[in-house]
Amino acid sequence: MITGKIRQSYINKDLRFNSGYFLNEDAVHSRILEENSSKCTTLDNLAEVFNPPIFKRQFCKNSESAIPYCQSSDVPNAFEGSDIYINKVQATKVGSVVKENQILVTGFGTIGNTRLVNELSQGISYANNACRIEAKDEIKYGYLYALMSSKYGRSQLNKNASGSVVRYIEAPGIKKTLIPVISANRQKEIHDLIVKASKIRVEANILLRDAQSELKMKAALPDLKNSEYEFFGNRGEGREISVFKRNSSEISATTINAFNYSKRIEQVENRIKKGNHLSLTNCLDDDQFFSTGSFKRVEIVSPKAIKLLNQSDIFNLKKEGKMLARKHVKSDKLVEYGEVLIAGVGTLGEGETFCRAIFANEELKGQLVAGEFIRMKTNGKVPSGYLFSWLSSDYGFRLIRKTQSGTKLCRPIQDLLRNIPVPILNKEDMNQIDSQVKKSHSMMYNALCLENKAIDTLEKEIESWQK
Repeated sequence: MITGKIRQSYINKDLRFNSGYFLNEDAVHSRILEENSSKCTTLDNLAEVFNPPIFKRQFCKNSESAIPYCQSSDVPNAFEGSDIYINKVQATKVGSVVKENQILVTGFGTIGNTRLVNELSQGISYANNACRIEAKDEIKYGYLYALMSSKYGRSQLNKNASGSVVRYIEAPGIKKTLIPVISANRQKEIHDLIVKASKIRVEANILLRDAQSELKMKAALPDLKNSEYEFFGNRGEGREISVFKRNSSEISATTINAFNYSKRIEQVENRIKKGNHLSLTNCLDDDQFFSTGSFKRVEIVSPKAIKLLNQSDIFNLKKEGKMLARKHVKSDKLVEYGEVLIAGVGTLGEGETFCRAIFANEELKGQLVAGEFIRMKTNGKVPSGYLFSWLSSDYGFRLIRKTQSGTKLCRPIQDLLRNIPVPILNKEDMNQIDSQVKKSHSMMYNALCLENKAIDTLEKEIESWQK
């Protein structure tokens, strides 16, 4: 139960008597700034805040005339870029292309997710319901990002949002966000931490991409073309319909799904098998594929609680999850550093996380993940970072997708998953790629710690006003 005292002036102002309106978390956080409005200014005094117009998206394949497209639900994603493309001219014309150092804020569905656009994500088109915040020349954008990412920024957005079933807020409402005016030195300290975190993330993403490129180059594997695999995407000009025949002797009792017998993917597999390779099952320890399993879930608010991450959380930059009682969770179910996980349930949309791989770094170590993940640990033949690099590449992703079964919600067929070929390089090269992968994930964790430090510094500054 939440209890508290409310000034009569608030009741008179809002003409509300229900306690839930005044005592929910968003209202409480927002009220701290409202009561100290003399120490604040509004966001529109510090930045240009706008939403591009609604536009009809013309989806297309990756080409010189296309540009990556992200929905507002992609704003919190940990990875850069998108596998979905729209017409470049159209995106540029409506002003949906984001620029470096802009702050993106989701204003539809889940309100208040943020993203600082860096040199890798600039030039991507984002949906119109992701609001853009562009700091004025003399304003430190890192400080604005920290505030909008803090509980005080997010609470203000949610408090001012409209709608019941699906809530939303756009630029006119976001402009009203109160921004604390604190000392210039403290603003610079917070800004510098955010900028440093952003630069580290860029370096980490580049290192990860270089590791994948190195792997494919050493294995003599060119980048995959979309004509070399089956996928459920846009029907564009020049895209041939996939038709093939299989003899009845080639159909096993495991599956009759045509997607699992793709001749295009068979050619890709044969290309990999020309070199030194092992099947995935021979790269794993005795546990092979395993999952967290089922357990009783009791949500609590306690410092002793353990965080549960599902597929909608684990690919986010900030993994919020749900806090559960430890009593019903065995320690052997917790993630260990170096595990490779695959998102094991979902749909076949190109922008979906289904079948994408995750590397368990310092942030995931000791955490609890949902039972839908397919988890694995490597043996001495292949380092875990190297295996992740392969499974998260264009080859690995398409090979995993080829094993799917289901209609609305799909899952990999593990008997088929075991046979995915993994190219084997000399030990020195695999260890080098493994080292790059682990270094990049440690850098991402360090960047997250710096960002959290900046936000925590700002939140403590605001909380000091109440003392």
